[in-house]
Amino acid sequence: MVWCRHMATRMQVTFDREQHRLAAAKAAVLGVSLAEYIRRVVANDLADEEEAAGSISEIFGIGDSGGGDVARHADEYLGEALARAHIPERPTR
Repeated sequence: MVWCRHMATRMQVTFDREQHRLAAAKAAVLGVSLAEYIRRVVANDLADEEEAAGSISEIFGIGDSGGGDVARHADEYLGEALARAHIPERPTR
């Protein structure tokens, strides 16, 4: 893992003694510095949030029996539905 691809920001973090001891011990077991261990923990936490957010497009095609065309034309149908939801209807005479 290369963390210095972008300009780094230096910061100071305060841990209680037990947190510091446990984090330093975990870093030692992994064979990395305490700073690298903390960077990895933060990166993993942020990656988990991105994965949890996901994308609405992931649901298209779920349960596709092959009998309909919903999965094949999902973008088109979604566009039509959004257009109907956001464009006011013209009054009829």
